[in-house]
Amino acid sequence: MALEPRPEISNLRISEHGGPNYGELEALGLSPGEVIDFSVSSNPNGPPPGLRIGAKDVHIDRYPDSEAGELRRCLAQKLGVMTRNILVGSGSTELIRLATLAYLGRGDRAMIIEPTFGEYEVACHIMGASITRQRLVEENGFTLDVDRTIELIRQHRPQVIFICNPNNPTGHYLDRTRFERILATASDCLVILDEAYILFVDSAWSWIDMIGNHNLLVLRSMTKDYTLAGLRLGYAIAREDIINTLRRVCPPWNVNSVAQRAGILALQQDEFLERSRALAAKGKDYLVRELTRLGLRCLPSEANFFLVEVGNASDFRQWLLRKKILVRDCTSFGLPHHIRIAPRGLAKCRQLVSAIKELQGKK
Repeated sequence: MALEPRPEISNLRISEHGGPNYGELEALGLSPGEVIDFSVSSNPNGPPPGLRIGAKDVHIDRYPDSEAGELRRCLAQKLGVMTRNILVGSGSTELIRLATLAYLGRGDRAMIIEPTFGEYEVACHIMGASITRQRLVEENGFTLDVDRTIELIRQHRPQVIFICNPNNPTGHYLDRTRFERILATASDCLVILDEAYILFVDSAWSWIDMIGNHNLLVLRSMTKDYTLAGLRLGYAIAREDIINTLRRVCPPWNVNSVAQRAGILALQQDEFLERSRALAAKGKDYLVRELTRLGLRCLPSEANFFLVEVGNASDFRQWLLRKKILVRDCTSFGLPHHIRIAPRGLAKCRQLVSAIKELQGKK
């Protein structure tokens, strides 16, 4: 007799992501090291210089600290919150799944504002939850209609609401006043504010005064800030009771010792982050200017990445990949005519522009 999983798992659609598909690269005869990756919206500077972790720094014969105590203390000091308000995860994706595991069940409802990060939907479907969607449109610049958001919340009363800010892939940043309106309306549900790309936003607003009195869960990604994708490291900030609830469903030893140590060392690199912000802004300005000169429409973005209308996004990506350049095909976001680009250093940005010029010359 065939062994069948739960219906939610049988029908689950796996979310697509940026970054290299190692099987695809192998089929093309490419190695990851020779591909310039504009598809991942992480720090263009790479990991902080001098971030070297040896055997003397990490005891791999011991279990890691399940509480990630030292890293949480460092984060608490930097953020201005209490250690008990923080939970560290193996990337923010793990924290998204912990939140849905703790607060959603079959028949419950979540709300997702689209287009956005696909893992919100995956996590909800795993739990058997229904989804209310608010689809933003390009004709309106992918701007969030907060009145409509409030109307949907009142109509469907979701248990969980996901807000990616700045939003992936549009780069739109929701201001504090409009977010407060949503938070006030959603007083009886969990609002998950995903700030994975907040490092690269100018004049970002603070939610510190909100977490004590609201059902607010803020997610941050050290993967993006410090280019630690290979280690997987993120953290959540919320009221103590929310953090304690997530901790109950969190696997023991969920963050390995190397990742914890890397996070502690990275948090000492304030000047590195400022340099990285400047480098990302410089690369983005260059790419938007040059791609616009080539006749491509670049959509406004307040993040370190932006959308570009290219026609057939899948074909555009495939051609560039054969030139050892990787961009994000946004078809999985419901945007089959757009790619997403996150700047690298200026030299690599120039290579991208040159490759696109060559592609245009072949048409």
